Amino acid sequence: MKILMVCLGNICRSPLAHGIMQHIVDEKKLNWEIDSAGTGDWHIGQAPDRRSIAVAKKYGVDISGQRAQHFTADLFAVYDKILVMDEQNYKDVLKLAKTDAERAKVSLFLADDIVPDPYFDDALFEPVYKMVYNRCLTLVDVFK
Repeated sequence: MKILMVCLGNICRSPLAHGIMQHIVDEKKLNWEIDSAGTGDWHIGQAPDRRSIAVAKKYGVDISGQRAQHFTADLFAVYDKILVMDEQNYKDVLKLAKTDAERAKVSLFLADDIVPDPYFDDALFEPVYKMVYNRCLTLVDVFK
């Protein structure tokens, strides 16, 4: 299973989802590949936001080695599941899909809600971490 987490800049939400999911699948000894990307290209090559790194570290997850990448149409061929954090990310990713098979790979990370972007509100990083962690636990069971 190859899963790609996608948000806007690939520095807050998707790195958390990437790191948390990788941590869980490693603990469960699943041979899955997890990565993340952003629909925007302005953070390419940068580490996750320091606040994402800090909240992940608080819970024993190290995301400091991740580097932001831009979501491109080529990634449809690499990943089985592409999980996006909000409706705009969903629309942006789907615009790049060329086939029904590619479109079928894309879904919201949360089945019926969005993951709020904590970038402009320090107080959101901890609730976002917990939201993402709980969803990752569920997704591992769903995708097994």
